[in-house]
Amino acid sequence: MSHFVSIEGLARRFPGTDAPVFEDFWLGVDKGQFVCVIGHSGCGKTTVLNILAGLDRPSDGAIIFDGKAVEGPSLDRAVVFQGHALMPWMTVQDNVLFAVQSRWPAWPKAQAVAHARKYITMVGLVGAEAKKPSQLSGGMKQRVGIARALSIEPKMLLMDEPFSALDALTRGTLQDEVLRLRAATNQTVFMITHDVDEAMLLADRIVLMTNGPQAKIAEVLVNTLPADRQRETLHEQPDYYPIRNHLLDFLVRRSRAFTAPAGWEARRPPQVRAGQKPAAASRAC
Repeated sequence: MSHFVSIEGLARRFPGTDAPVFEDFWLGVDKGQFVCVIGHSGCGKTTVLNILAGLDRPSDGAIIFDGKAVEGPSLDRAVVFQGHALMPWMTVQDNVLFAVQSRWPAWPKAQAVAHARKYITMVGLVGAEAKKPSQLSGGMKQRVGIARALSIEPKMLLMDEPFSALDALTRGTLQDEVLRLRAATNQTVFMITHDVDEAMLLADRIVLMTNGPQAKIAEVLVNTLPADRQRETLHEQPDYYPIRNHLLDFLVRRSRAFTAPAGWEARRPPQVRAGQKPAAASRAC
């Protein structure tokens, strides 16, 4: 079965280091899926995302995206960075408009503005169009980044810990916003996070990476919580604590060197697939 995105045998080595940051990374992502990658700092999560975005090149392996090899940046893959990465001299509207005009340079100005405003409205920033980044809160800046990314109507959205620098209340609000936008657009998403609860709320599949260097995929967990899950009632779902405990156990203990927890296969709900066996853990599709 061919995937919308196929990451095949990826590895990345940096000059002057003895071992690769990660290696033998295999992952398939289907169209419309929301995939979260979890692992400790140094395991290469962001490097994988940068290679997928075309901003870095692998030492080994390849990424096939929608039938073509990734060899550089493309407007088909939009990135929302950890920092908002807005142009400080531009207004909210101009930041989004710049992306729209890059995507469709032949469009009349009025059409491009209307398109930009559509996505500004979508992320709840009506009334802030004329403000510059210095006049916005951290959460509003990230909303602009999301609007800019979605405005080019990418085939895939790449998110690199976009909410990690925000306070808990703002982070929760934006997570809910992403859930709403994803439901409305069926966007394919590849997201990096350290937050177990964030991954459980947002993702269809959660990729667990061992510690670096020489990090690998330990397993891919299928999130069996209801597709229409809500933050307020998430903990009431029967699968909630088994999944959460499994993820936390991985991060606290097993990420150092992947071993399956004793009794996990017997304890877990039958529909929760804990991923590949250790011998084939890195070929997770």
